[in-house]
Amino acid sequence: MSEINRQWIFNQRPQGFVDTDTFTYHEAPLTEPDLAAGEVLIKTLYLSFDPAMRGWMDDKPSYLPPVEIGSPMRASGIGQVVASQRDDLPTGSLVMGFLNWQEYLCVDANEATSLNRLPDGTPPAMALSAFGGTSMTAYFGLLDVGQPKAGDTVLVSGAAGATGSVVCQIAKLKGCRVIGIAGGREKCDWLKAECGVDETIDYRADDVGAVLADIAPMSINLFFDNVGGSILEAAIDQMADHSSIVLCGAIAGYNDATPAPGPRNLMTLIARRIRMQGFIMLDYLDQLERFQNEFGGWVMEGKIKTREDIQEGFENIPATLARLFEGKNTGKQLLRLADPA
Repeated sequence: MSEINRQWIFNQRPQGFVDTDTFTYHEAPLTEPDLAAGEVLIKTLYLSFDPAMRGWMDDKPSYLPPVEIGSPMRASGIGQVVASQRDDLPTGSLVMGFLNWQEYLCVDANEATSLNRLPDGTPPAMALSAFGGTSMTAYFGLLDVGQPKAGDTVLVSGAAGATGSVVCQIAKLKGCRVIGIAGGREKCDWLKAECGVDETIDYRADDVGAVLADIAPMSINLFFDNVGGSILEAAIDQMADHSSIVLCGAIAGYNDATPAPGPRNLMTLIARRIRMQGFIMLDYLDQLERFQNEFGGWVMEGKIKTREDIQEGFENIPATLARLFEGKNTGKQLLRLADPA
């Protein structure tokens, strides 16, 4: 095992798009764990990349405190325990949690309780994609917040992403007509062929507002929004009376140096009695067993298809985050550092 712990340090808060000055490569001495005190040493195997990471960089109140300048960038991931005397986290076991942008993580006895041990045989990539936070976000956001009914027309933005693609498929399982908005013909074709989406809109080639007015005129019952911006505004125009909007994300504005004006048609929410609600997946952690049982069954039965975009190499960590905001990924964005020993 190396005596050096490679890290990507959060160097400065970005103004707008995350650039090359946001993170700094750093090599630190490997911390020796106090095994007798319950500390554990973990080697990072896979890292997860999510749009929410951009919000963690801003110095403002949120559901998690901002990442501290000078610390490794926060990220969830899969790691392998390489040194431990704990019965609940034995050496060799795989764990999931906040491991951050570093090769090794030494956690104390209290922090160790926040790590989730993976069942034996679980592929690390699947744990972060099919059974990870993005799928939980899709499951609870659609079913608990959105509450779709059979026959509803459900619109999903960011539909080819890790969360959006799962939302589309669950909505189909619930008997809904599903319209997916994605960037590029390849993503749109995948949504139809693999996810069963009824109709797609390529926001890079199509006029989203015009297409929606044609295929779902004032008849969208539920909009699951991962994007915000002009797409949210276009969707509001075509919402039905007593419909609902689930606000999951607003990736279109995450890298804006200054906040963009909100939708200009919010009065439509009043006229059509539209409910619009935001949520975060962390509110549903006490229902993890329910998710694992129902959603896990769908995955095992082949009713849910997931797609993974796996990059390679520690040096490519910052560039992999950028892929999210450049629209280059299809499905769950991951990076592999190593395979389990």
